[in-house]
Amino acid sequence: HGGMTSHAAVVARGMGKPCVAGCEELSIDVENRQIRLAEQDLAEGDVITIDGGSGIVIAGAVELVPPQINEDFETILGWADEHRRLSVRANADTPEDAAKGREFGAQGIGLCRTEHMFMADERLPIVREMIMASGEDERREALDKLLPMQQSDFEGIFEAMAGLPVTIRLLDPPLHEFLPPLEDATDEPMRERIKALQESNPMLGTRGCRLGLLWPEIYEMQVRAIIRAAVAVEGRTGEAPLVEIMHPLVGFAEELRRLRAITIATANEESEQVEYLVGTMIELPRACIRADEIAAHADFFSFGTNDLTQTTLGLSRDDAEGKFLARYLEDGVLERNPFETLDQSGVGDLMRIAVDRGRSTKEEIKLGICGEHGGEPASVAFCVSCSPYRVPLARLAAAQAALAEQGAGYVAAGG
Repeated sequence: HGGMTSHAAVVARGMGKPCVAGCEELSIDVENRQIRLAEQDLAEGDVITIDGGSGIVIAGAVELVPPQINEDFETILGWADEHRRLSVRANADTPEDAAKGREFGAQGIGLCRTEHMFMADERLPIVREMIMASGEDERREALDKLLPMQQSDFEGIFEAMAGLPVTIRLLDPPLHEFLPPLEDATDEPMRERIKALQESNPMLGTRGCRLGLLWPEIYEMQVRAIIRAAVAVEGRTGEAPLVEIMHPLVGFAEELRRLRAITIATANEESEQVEYLVGTMIELPRACIRADEIAAHADFFSFGTNDLTQTTLGLSRDDAEGKFLARYLEDGVLERNPFETLDQSGVGDLMRIAVDRGRSTKEEIKLGICGEHGGEPASVAFCVSCSPYRVPLARLAAAQAALAEQGAGYVAAGG
């Protein structure tokens, strides 16, 4: 399944790693830890070389050349920066990614995915301990172990982006993603917990802000880590980080009202001196239509165009690309892949509605987009946030859009 915009490919691209997806002829022998492709067997530990640009996988090691931005490219990007009117941020989940984004000219972090921090080998057992907890007290004990780890991550990112804004998205994916497959469960309690958390359609299930409302202690821990990190970094550097806390998958104003109250109360328990913004991702059609109500509780909107495209078009990103989308493009049903180039007449109209209605409630609300579309030239009439490795393209594309529009107002401007 999947293609260049499947979730695995998006995450890999954000890390600057090559990825080849949608290879349905690949057979995997999990028990013997080997794969078979094109009449060739490969075992765990064998070396392969992946060309993510062409989709070619080569057996063995191929000599690699580190990519570099040459002087001519730097000159062109300098010209682009003189003309563009959009701020370009990077998506970064680690201090290393943040530093790379800054090196490429990013003006902040547009998306820091906190769930990726939970996947580290030394943290995953603690996350599973939190999920397996029998009650809130046990859950908080596990979260107390995770707090200093998250705080350390945030400190590194704040320091790497000193003087620039950092938008941190609180936990988004469903909890079952942190547990092993049912067949790999080590005991009966874990099997029962996995069964209890399994959902028919987890993308639209218990994830995002719904997690924060059902188990507020998870978001409380993350907010504490953010505020403590901000205090620590300011103490060391003398410069206060520019913190933005983002709640995912909000569809109802009441969801954000409650989560904003939890965020503020928790932050005030740690420090009343740290300044921060509280906002939400807009990734559901209802959120766009009722943006005026949601804006009453938000300092900023960030359009999550990957999920907004899926929920608006009724397309599964991972399934559509591997099944019928290529045929749709070949037959002219669609002119462009909506997961690569923003569907401006559909998804774009919803975004325009959200902007208009959001600003009718709060004229100064900050607006931006966050997704693969932010680094794609045909989609840059919107504010740009992309992976560190796509920042140069976004800077150039933003300038092209500014010149093409000749001063016309953009749908989204700001963070």
